[in-house]
Amino acid sequence: MSDRKPIRKAVFPVAGLGTRFLPATKAIPKELLPIVDRPLIQYAVDEAREAGIEQMIFVTGRGKTALVENFDIAYELEATMAARGKDLSVLEATRFTPGNLITVRQQEPMGLGHAIWCARAIVGDEPFAILLPDELMVGQPGCIKQMVEAYNEVGGNLVSVLEVPEEEVSSYGVIAPGAVNGALTEVKGLVEKPKMAEAPSNKIVSGRYILQPEVMRILKTQGKGAGGEIQLTDAMAQMIGQQPFHAVTFAGRRFDCGSKTGFVEATLALALERPDMGDEVRKIATRLLAQ
Repeated sequence: MSDRKPIRKAVFPVAGLGTRFLPATKAIPKELLPIVDRPLIQYAVDEAREAGIEQMIFVTGRGKTALVENFDIAYELEATMAARGKDLSVLEATRFTPGNLITVRQQEPMGLGHAIWCARAIVGDEPFAILLPDELMVGQPGCIKQMVEAYNEVGGNLVSVLEVPEEEVSSYGVIAPGAVNGALTEVKGLVEKPKMAEAPSNKIVSGRYILQPEVMRILKTQGKGAGGEIQLTDAMAQMIGQQPFHAVTFAGRRFDCGSKTGFVEATLALALERPDMGDEVRKIATRLLAQ
């Protein structure tokens, strides 16, 4: 029997200002912008729940109170809906068991590594997942569940990866691969935004991680890296060779909802798959493209 600790906690770095989506994000956190009719953050939370994660840790910043309120009980809304005989089940996914949503502030925008370090007291001495909500991962099962299943086999640290055309590697963090076993690839190194000719592979890190708590000790003393920020990639690179480190090639699709075109693509793709609206959206898209 394994003494491996289960993955019970997930960290969501949601402190960003969302400036690429201004003016829409002036008063609304970008994570609450809807893909069809579900906020972006809801997709990530549902993905974590599917994987058996119990405690969600939001690393927030100023102006993000609406993000937390989204997962609160809206008494007036529910009372009004109930009085009108409307179905309340549509709100079930926005509820947490009391105490299972925890928020911590990142007072300064000092990078992803710093955001994760802000959650150190809540993570404690347990391995934990990280989900970047901007990366919408669509698959059955979800990305984090695929990674938890891999973690139960090999332990250690894991990142999700996707294969991209070689000309796109310079936009992402890329793994230097070792032995391959099905969807699992041993990680020998991590390179942030390499030149195409120097990239060790075309497998890009895609916004999902399972890390051991030792990463917090590395982040505590880590200096600033690329862009003058504390980079998570730099801390993970120090753990390679010290602990098992693998990549899981995600069986599914990724949408970069940090960009406006990726956001539109995700909205269209998911709308087309909806049985309640897919046919109508397909007709609309066909008509628009014919103009």
